[in-house]
Amino acid sequence: MKNLNRLTIAIDGPSGAGKSTVARMLASELNFTYIDTGAMYRAVAWASLRDGIALKDIEGQADLASRIKITFTPKAEGGQLVFVDGTDVTDAIRLPEVTQLSSPVSAITGVRKVLVDAQQNMGKAGGVVMEGRDIGTVVFPNAEVKVFLTASAEERARRRLMELQSKGSSLTFEDILAQQQERDHRDSTREESPLRPADDALEILSDGLTAKDVVKMIVKLCEDKSGK
Repeated sequence: MKNLNRLTIAIDGPSGAGKSTVARMLASELNFTYIDTGAMYRAVAWASLRDGIALKDIEGQADLASRIKITFTPKAEGGQLVFVDGTDVTDAIRLPEVTQLSSPVSAITGVRKVLVDAQQNMGKAGGVVMEGRDIGTVVFPNAEVKVFLTASAEERARRRLMELQSKGSSLTFEDILAQQQERDHRDSTREESPLRPADDALEILSDGLTAKDVVKMIVKLCEDKSGK
């Protein structure tokens, strides 16, 4: 796939749509760099809990985002480890309290500016699969390949329930669905970089599709964009 190696692939969508799984598989298939931008906002949320910075302290949150060092290290079995100031937070940033805080933190203009700048630097050379909520609209509006991956609210909540149950969580389907709907509303109505499909994005509803099915669709799109 030598003609694909300079592409920038933007994958956006709501929580639970399967973005991370698809993006990791796609990056592996194409031998691209995988960047989970949501993990970066989760990292800021985790650090704000660590440092006791209140959500309403807008300047403090933005300053924190500029001070901490977020790094990714590939795992041998696939995926990646996430570090904040040298501490492995891969599992910690997926805890419910961090998940709940990451969405409002990501709506803070100063935080977004710091992280968008970092994301653009990470992906400027191409050969990257970047997933999040505003990649095709804000971070890389000129990305050659844009995908908006979604699923029904019930399907997304079911997937999240299975993930959390495997980790011993006692949250119910109803709890997860309510939290998800709250986050969807906040993400799609925020003033700064709201969640929405880019005008030229391929929208994929993943209900009834496997991750492999979705990856195949995106690879075909990449090949079409490259004229293969």
